[in-house]
Amino acid sequence: MAKTVAEAMSHDPITVHPETPINDVIKIIAEQHISGLPVLDADRRLVGIISETDLMWRETDVTPPAYIMLLDSVIYLENPGRYEKELHKALGQTVGEVMSSAPVTTTPDASLSKAAKLMHDHKIHRLPVLDSSGQVVGMLTRGDIVRLMAAEQA
Repeated sequence: MAKTVAEAMSHDPITVHPETPINDVIKIIAEQHISGLPVLDADRRLVGIISETDLMWRETDVTPPAYIMLLDSVIYLENPGRYEKELHKALGQTVGEVMSSAPVTTTPDASLSKAAKLMHDHKIHRLPVLDSSGQVVGMLTRGDIVRLMAAEQA
């Protein structure tokens, strides 16, 4: 019988809001030993994910894009928009400034194999799990999938 997301996911995940200070998120992630949190708006709708990867920008040296000058014109050798995004994440003080928006999601009744493929294909570590009304009811991580696999072998 095929396993479902509901069998592996963590139920009732800790959530934050776009206005939550980054320092609060750092503390939650460290104390709870989790790698990311769903971000909900005032109507409790999912608007993003804040993860360790998003927080890592605070410790990186963001460097401006390489460019050359030619006849009083600046020609960027890489996308200057990427630099602006990295700088914004590095300097952000709230979740809304740092989070990744438009997260990939799944549902509790989805097959675990399809959810795992979705995570693999999108190169993501966690999937928010939404019920039929769009409310976050859980989080599925790679660790959840591996733990279920280990339990089946015992």
